[in-house]
Amino acid sequence: MIRGIKGVKDTLPDEMPRWQVIEGAARRFSHLYGFREIRVPVFEMTELFARSIGTSTDIVEKEMYTFQDRDGSSLTLRPEATAGVVRAYIEHNLAASPTAQKFYYLGPMFRHERPQAGRLRQFHQYGVESFGSASPQADVEVISLLWRFLSSLGLPGLTLELNSLGEAGDRPAYKTVLVAFLKPLEDKLCQNCRRRIETNPLRVLDCKVPACKAATEAAPKLTDHLSSFAREHFEAVRATLDGLRIPYLLNPRLVRGLDYYTLTTFEVTTTHLGAQNAVGAGGRYDGLVEVLGGPKTPAVGFAVGIERVSLMLPEGSLPAAPKTVFVAGFGPQGLEAGVRLLDELRFLGVPADTDFRASSLKTLLRQADRLQATYCAILGDDEVAKGTLILRHMQTKEQQVIPLGKAASSIASLFLKPQ
Repeated sequence: MIRGIKGVKDTLPDEMPRWQVIEGAARRFSHLYGFREIRVPVFEMTELFARSIGTSTDIVEKEMYTFQDRDGSSLTLRPEATAGVVRAYIEHNLAASPTAQKFYYLGPMFRHERPQAGRLRQFHQYGVESFGSASPQADVEVISLLWRFLSSLGLPGLTLELNSLGEAGDRPAYKTVLVAFLKPLEDKLCQNCRRRIETNPLRVLDCKVPACKAATEAAPKLTDHLSSFAREHFEAVRATLDGLRIPYLLNPRLVRGLDYYTLTTFEVTTTHLGAQNAVGAGGRYDGLVEVLGGPKTPAVGFAVGIERVSLMLPEGSLPAAPKTVFVAGFGPQGLEAGVRLLDELRFLGVPADTDFRASSLKTLLRQADRLQATYCAILGDDEVAKGTLILRHMQTKEQQVIPLGKAASSIASLFLKPQ
């Protein structure tokens, strides 16, 4: 037997209602906020991710699934979707549109990570990207969308954390101060963080290793080294969030793992997922479009891990089992008439099912119960001879006899009428 790959999970039919609730809410809130769906390829040129995410990030250094195409070019399964959306924005000249360019996406991403709860090698994200506005209110719009979306699902223990990474010009001076602080602490840091001091020192602040967190508790804050523009932008974001009564906590250690972020960065965490406590996160990335060859374009967005949201989704958020009609056709004439009835019901928009493996009424009724059917249409040879069928309500066990010639329309009117 060939088994699935470690860290790549099958989502079985019993789990799909959870995903459908999440994806339905994602689409509903995206449309409410004026975002339109975009779909980009699951693999791109490797250079796209190396240039956008940053060659010194863990993702590019260790986590990407990269392979050689037949022509020798290097391709990579997407580890995140922002770079692909930006590439599409540039390639299709969407900047020329007079309307706001705001997109959302749903789909799989791929990273070679150590599998654990809520963290898989193939995982799925819902995300949004908003292009063209440098306004702090554009930051708040996507933060509001993220917070309202997650809150609508009734997820427990959510906290919105907020920080500013400043402008690109603020970073060099701060890095010098940070490296000077970190160097004497090297022997207290994990191996990854020792390497990051030279390559990407801000990532040391984001390390989840307890010893590293304790050692860097007194690290200088980037927010103390912001330009006047970055400080005013961040204050405007905070003031607007306060006006909308969206609660948040300031987290000066929130630096995110991707090089393209500038100014506002944010993350929604939970107390219900253990070490992997981030549910959704994002920020502003004003320089990325230009880095990838497009015009200077401000942009902001976020991504949400669907598997993590699914783990937290309360049972009360799930919809009741959908109404359906089970057709119990048995005997040569009953089976033939049952197949016709199934087709007629489906044509009229009534969900209908049966089990062709079952040949006795007892077995068919048992299957109708297992499938939680609302009604069961009983149709044997005797019923066909009489030109009728028996419609049984599976919960109340009430039965009524319906003329076979009008069965589909009668069941449809009963089934589809407002409750």
